[in-house]
Amino acid sequence: MNPIGWLFDAELHIGDSTILWREIIGNLFGLASAIGGMRRRIWAWPVGMVGNVLLFTVFLGAVFDTPQAQDLWGQAGRQVFFVALSIWGWHRWHQTAHRNRADGNRTRHAVRPRWASTAERLQLVALYLVGTAFFWWLFGIIGSFGRLTEAWILTGSMLATYGMARGWVEFWLIWITVDLVGVPTLLRAGLYPSAALYAIYGGFVIWGFVVWLRAARDESPDGLADPATQAVGT
Repeated sequence: MNPIGWLFDAELHIGDSTILWREIIGNLFGLASAIGGMRRRIWAWPVGMVGNVLLFTVFLGAVFDTPQAQDLWGQAGRQVFFVALSIWGWHRWHQTAHRNRADGNRTRHAVRPRWASTAERLQLVALYLVGTAFFWWLFGIIGSFGRLTEAWILTGSMLATYGMARGWVEFWLIWITVDLVGVPTLLRAGLYPSAALYAIYGGFVIWGFVVWLRAARDESPDGLADPATQAVGT
């Protein structure tokens, strides 16, 4: 069997539970990407995209005939949006790193964290509400496991990824709202590795928030965490 065929079919059996290896591997790529994002490394984006592709096939369980046989359209849809936003974020961080080198700045970080402005925060809140309502309506038409929770997870994930690309400290807080809803949703769907990783993310994003909070304070031009301070490359 070729490696792709093995990866698609390989299963791990624990008691009466069947777990796909591509779910485990996809989540490990996601965790590696999160670590890279916290450290502000450009490689976080392509690594995350590998995990997105693998997890897309996991969350459409009925379509790809997985043991769970549940279609989580919100979880699957966010993998598609992740790839699209990651391409943009990858390009944005690469441009910033290139500009830093051109200016003689030898920092290894691809972005300088900052707090979003008041207007940007209001936009995030409005988009979270509107996006959740829209996807709740859409999933009512196409069907999904956990219509409201899936809409909330998909919208929050998109906004968090966008915030990461912009260098906003708040993106970690958005991830916390996603994790709080994501863990029980994935447990009910029988996707235990993904639920476990969401739980790990819960502690990780708090750590990441603290790291970026300190960086926003220490690396801002005046040494203060000024919400109006613009990120490098903005």
